Amino acid sequence: MDAFDSRRADELATLLALHEQGSFSAAGRQLARHPTVLSKRLSALEQRLGIRLVERTTRQLRFTDEGERLVVRVREASRLIAEAEEEATEGAASVRGRLRLALPAAMGRRWLSGMLADFVLAHPQVTLEAEYADRFVDLVGEGFDAAIRIGELADNRLVASKLCDHVRILCASPDYLARQGEPAKPEDLSKHNCLGFSGLRSFPEWRLTRGNHQVSVKISGSLRSNDNEALLEAARRGVGILAGGDWLMGEDLAAGRLVRVLAQWELDAAAGIYLVRPSARLNTASLGAFKVWVAEQFKEGPPWRR
Repeated sequence: MDAFDSRRADELATLLALHEQGSFSAAGRQLARHPTVLSKRLSALEQRLGIRLVERTTRQLRFTDEGERLVVRVREASRLIAEAEEEATEGAASVRGRLRLALPAAMGRRWLSGMLADFVLAHPQVTLEAEYADRFVDLVGEGFDAAIRIGELADNRLVASKLCDHVRILCASPDYLARQGEPAKPEDLSKHNCLGFSGLRSFPEWRLTRGNHQVSVKISGSLRSNDNEALLEAARRGVGILAGGDWLMGEDLAAGRLVRVLAQWELDAAAGIYLVRPSARLNTASLGAFKVWVAEQFKEGPPWRR
């Protein structure tokens, strides 16, 4: 049977409708078909694949693990087809439509929000939907077109363009260092009040690198948080030593509110800041325009180092 055979398309449409609506009657109303027709389509699909996709009872439907996985893949395929049709209709040169982006919360608010505003002004036919969160969203499963990510990339389903290195450093206020002294080597951090970012994958360890030498230190302190900006304010007030990106602490360093600690060492030296997109996603005109735009913003280096 051909992949675009109408019977196969009807079966897959039935599967998606059942998953969305939760019953044959509701799915039948969505597809304008009698529930018995949908039941026959589902049975035909299960027989063709040789697996059970949905457990049926008199009151509810429960998708099997195989059924759930198939729904995810069919939705991906459906989005690709819809995007292909949209691209063919609008033309490759037409920068329009919705663009859904996932952005890191603190860094995004501080440094990227202005870029996004300028991008929308430059492309008035694009509707930009930006979600700021420190979690790594599932771009494929949650329907994002692209994301800007900080750290090391492990998801091989993504196509990544590196915007810049992510330089993470240690800082503290002059008041804290006057009271507690300055650590001379990474191991001294275990004796200091260290402000812990619980969103860090290696928390509560700090991995410091100097050239080819790496040291891991388990830190502790009186304050930990999943919000970088809250920890930054605590560091300004002399609570303890903060580890973070230079995008977070650069302005305070320049103003003298913070002082760099263990200046010859960096944290997680292999990390970067990337624009990523799902490898299966078509490069639409709006996404292509955004890629060019954001690359231009970082061409002379990240804005916080200028």
